[in-house]
Amino acid sequence: MTPTRDSSAPPGEGSAAAQLLPMRASLEFDDFYAANVRSVTAQIYAYTGDRAEAEDLVAEAFCRALARWRKVREYENPTAWVRRVAWNLATSHLRRRSVVQRFLNRQRETHEQAPDGDRVDLQRALAGIGAHHRKAVILRYMAGLTVAEIAEQEGVAEATVRSWLTRGKAALAGRLTVQDDMEQR
Repeated sequence: MTPTRDSSAPPGEGSAAAQLLPMRASLEFDDFYAANVRSVTAQIYAYTGDRAEAEDLVAEAFCRALARWRKVREYENPTAWVRRVAWNLATSHLRRRSVVQRFLNRQRETHEQAPDGDRVDLQRALAGIGAHHRKAVILRYMAGLTVAEIAEQEGVAEATVRSWLTRGKAALAGRLTVQDDMEQR
């Protein structure tokens, strides 16, 4: 079967009409874009707080509308469609930016104050006693565990924990001394 040409149309006019349809749609889209880009951009800018990002997101939404213009122009309110696409893009962008910000916050160096002299002395004293004694003292006096809880955690008898605590405190007492200005005079 060979293609037939409409006998009522002059020669060559059928192809020109076919070329005018996309051109007419393009002009129609240009008018739609010009009429709506500012208001949609203002709305997205108010949502994101970043004018450049809002302009990019709205441009993306209008690009998607152009790619589907034959269908979108038939909607009751094509502007609402573009606005919804722009809002969805903005929401996704804000979500990604939030994830990135949380990640970057975790990567930052934290600058803590240097421990005071007493803390340094305690750390040195704890480091200088046996591992069992150190652990028992830390669990009892810093973590607030009872002797029974420490014994259960360590899998030893309560008497063993009491022994560790007694020996650990004695070792710490020998390493920690309080110097009183009045005593030195």
